[in-house]
Amino acid sequence: MAALTLLVLARPTDPRLRLLERLPGETRIAAGDCAEAFRDAAPAAEAILTWFTPRALLEEVFSAAPGVRWVHSGSAGVEHVLFPALVESPVPLTNSRGVFSSSLAEFVIGVVMFFAKDFRRMVRSQQDGVWDCFDVEEAAGKMLGIIGYGDIGHTVAQRARTFGMKVEALRRRPELSRDDPLLEAVHPVSGLRELLARSDYVLVAAPLTAETRGLIGEAELRVMKPSAALINIGRGPVVAEAALIRALEQRWIRGAALDVFDQEPLPEGHAFYRLENVLLSAHCADHTPGWMDRAMELFLDNFDRFRRGEPLRNIVDKRSGY
Repeated sequence: MAALTLLVLARPTDPRLRLLERLPGETRIAAGDCAEAFRDAAPAAEAILTWFTPRALLEEVFSAAPGVRWVHSGSAGVEHVLFPALVESPVPLTNSRGVFSSSLAEFVIGVVMFFAKDFRRMVRSQQDGVWDCFDVEEAAGKMLGIIGYGDIGHTVAQRARTFGMKVEALRRRPELSRDDPLLEAVHPVSGLRELLARSDYVLVAAPLTAETRGLIGEAELRVMKPSAALINIGRGPVVAEAALIRALEQRWIRGAALDVFDQEPLPEGHAFYRLENVLLSAHCADHTPGWMDRAMELFLDNFDRFRRGEPLRNIVDKRSGY
């Protein structure tokens, strides 16, 4: 096979780059986190790996690499990768979809337990030295509504069903899940408020696109049950932040567990830090041992497929944004 030239957009000190040593020995690799690092290699490049670097760098490198035939994103979300020239080009984009699903699903189940058993009250009572006997809830029989039923949503549904929960989902193309045995029902986007009104827990696992930005605002939060909790592991801006803060402060809903935010890191003094009914994770719910290695393993598998001319895994619909 002919030698391939790969551009790796990453911090040169990232320890995951050591795994690239497993690529065929004849592979020509240029790596760096500035455009200058690719000046000589870009004209001959066939593939680009963007490994958690700014979109502006990818744009600049992509424009200097007219022979590129494949771009891979180390992350699952691609809103920070897509730009007009890439979207309009015939170059396929792949991502790390599926790599983080199991750990995120466990986080969601942990959140359900956090609210159902009121672990915050237990910890507070223990710290205060108070013998506090109170009733807790069961997850069994509760409804989990999943907004965005991709690989993460499906994996969460599997875990939730083992706890005896009922699961309904909302997705842009509901026909793809009509026969899913994990689901009680699948709703189109027009059924969002119906799903919210029925759910005891609402999971936001949707990607950030023009259609999903601000998908859940004040009107949507107000139709949720006062006893319901919202969980966001998708992208922060899918939920209107100001409306969510009001909903939590005024107790329209029971609480929220958030792993993603409009601004990251979350600014000092932000309302989410002080709200007692918020469980806050610093966008690290999927940071398990080896999580980044698994993302690189997926890329290595795809690279082998690319050089052999075989179908790539995880091809992104660039116009849909996922």
